[in-house]
Amino acid sequence: MPKDAAVEEFAGLVRALKARDGRSYEALGRRLSVSASTLHRYCSGATVPEEFAVVDRLALLCGADEEERRALEAAWTEADRARSRAASPAPTPVPAVSAAPESNLDPSAPEPGPGPAPDPTAPHPSAADLSAPEAPRARPRRGAPALLLVAAAAVALVVLALAAAALLGHPARTASAPASTAPGRTAAPLPFTWSLGSQLWEGGCGHTYLVDRAFCAVAPPPVAADSGAWAGTHGAVHGGEALVRITVQGRSPSDAVVLHALHVRVVDRAAPLPWNAYRMDSGCGGAVTPRHFAVDLDRPRPLARPVDGLDASGAEVRKIPAVSFPYKVTSSDPEELLVSARTAGCDCRWYLELEWSAGGRTGTVRITDSGKPFRTSGTTGRPAYVHDSAEGRWITDSDSGQTE
Repeated sequence: MPKDAAVEEFAGLVRALKARDGRSYEALGRRLSVSASTLHRYCSGATVPEEFAVVDRLALLCGADEEERRALEAAWTEADRARSRAASPAPTPVPAVSAAPESNLDPSAPEPGPGPAPDPTAPHPSAADLSAPEAPRARPRRGAPALLLVAAAAVALVVLALAAAALLGHPARTASAPASTAPGRTAAPLPFTWSLGSQLWEGGCGHTYLVDRAFCAVAPPPVAADSGAWAGTHGAVHGGEALVRITVQGRSPSDAVVLHALHVRVVDRAAPLPWNAYRMDSGCGGAVTPRHFAVDLDRPRPLARPVDGLDASGAEVRKIPAVSFPYKVTSSDPEELLVSARTAGCDCRWYLELEWSAGGRTGTVRITDSGKPFRTSGTTGRPAYVHDSAEGRWITDSDSGQTE
C-alpha cells in the first residue's frame, strides 16, 4: 500500500536530519530514549510518532534552527492527521430525522380559532367555574382561553425551573449576568512547557494490555504509534507495567528551570482486574533500555527511583547511568523523564507531581492522563494471549511456547 504523501514528506525531513548529523541509528536512539529500529521506522515512514516531542528533540540534537523546527512540526501534524484518518473507521451515516407531522384538523369543526389548541394536559375547570354565570359584558374573544393557558404554562415552567435550581443548590443566572471569576491576581504562566506520552511500549514493541473481551473479539495488535486508539477502542488497561514519558522544555534559552523531584500519588487500590491479558510483542529490535524512574505501586508509599539503562545494540553491553534529581532545562536543552510503574497485586490509579523552581518562583505540576489518573493492574494468573501473525488470530502462551 503506498504511503500517504504527508507521511512521506515528514519521513523525508526526518531522514535529512539524521543524514546531516551523521550518527548511527543506535547512537541517536540512545540520546532520544528510543530503539534503533523505532528511529528507523520514523525515517522510512513506516511509523509516525504519536507525539512531536521526540522529533523536536531529534531536531535539536541535529542542529535544526527555529524555522526548520516549525516546518518539521507542521509536517508532523499533517502526517499524524493522515495516520489518524487511516486508523479510524468510516463514520456510520446518521439517518435524517423527519419533522413531526402536523396534527390533522377535524374538517367538521365549525369555526377553528386563530390561536393554538388548548393543552390537553391542563387541569379541568373547577365546579365553581362551571357553575358561575357568564357576565354579559365580558364575552372573551375567540382564542383568548388558549392564549391564557399558554401563558399560565410558561409561568409554571419558570417557577418549576427556579424551584429545581434552588433544590440543587445552583443559583439562577440570567443571560445578562454571567458568573463572576474568583477575586485575586491571574496566575503567571509556567516558565516551561511539558508534554506526555502515556501509551508507550518497552523498546517500541513490547507491552501487555488487559481487555475485558474474549480473544475472538479483540483486534490484532497495532503498531506502537496507534496504541492509544487501539487501547481506547478496547477499553484496555496497562497490564503489569505502565510507561509514562514526560518531556519538559524551558521557555528561555538562558534562564534555566530546575526540576527538584517527582512524586507518585496513588489515589485508589483495588483487586487486580479479572480480564484477559494480550501481549503486543511484534519483534523488538535495537536492544536499548533507556534510563528511567522505577515505581513499585504495590508499596504503601511508592517512590520514583532512578534506574540505570542498558545498551545492547553494539558488540558489548554498555550501561547508561541513571541521573537523579535535580535537573535543569532550557528552551535549547529539554529533558525527558521516563517512568516505569509496575504492580502485581492491585488495580492501581495514580498520578505524578513534578516540583520545580525558576527565577524566585516555585511550584508543583500535577501530571495525569488527560485529567484522569493513570491506571495499571496486575496480570498474575490471568489468561495470556499473543497474536499469531501467520494464522491471523490470538493464541495462548502455551500454544506459542512463551512463558510469563
